[in-house]
Amino acid sequence: MKKIINPWKGMDKYNCFGCCPTNESGVKMEFFEDGDEIISFWKPEPQFQGWINTLHGGIHAVLLDEISGWTVFRKMQTGGVTSRMEIKYLKPVDTTQSHLILKARIKGVVRNLVTVEAELYSADDELCSKALCTYYTFSKEKAEKDMNFRGCDVEPEEFIPLI
Repeated sequence: MKKIINPWKGMDKYNCFGCCPTNESGVKMEFFEDGDEIISFWKPEPQFQGWINTLHGGIHAVLLDEISGWTVFRKMQTGGVTSRMEIKYLKPVDTTQSHLILKARIKGVVRNLVTVEAELYSADDELCSKALCTYYTFSKEKAEKDMNFRGCDVEPEEFIPLI
């Protein structure tokens, strides 16, 4: 597994709720590539709860959408926007857990539409929610012009999670 390099890190005005490491209100996700999958390890915090010690459903959606977007960045090497997202909530997520695991992979590509399947797992490896996301992808030129996207690479060293 290799850590994906955030191509926007340190860029002026970059403040994504999902992946900017300096957005104080954000979820600050990081991503890793493991074969065909993109993976993220995320620690739930109390400010993201809906009911007491329960992760808000909207945060499930943010996490699943964000990992799906990064799957497009890394695997398709372009940017795009979510055009459709279908979520199934299967189990509540306790915000006192040590971490959550998210996984995503490309399910299909038709012209510039990419379908991504994503899952959110508890620290005990229970599937809690899953999503099927469709992304409208941009040409590489438009992604560079409109999103300042010039590619998405990985660190050279292997990453071994300490969980």
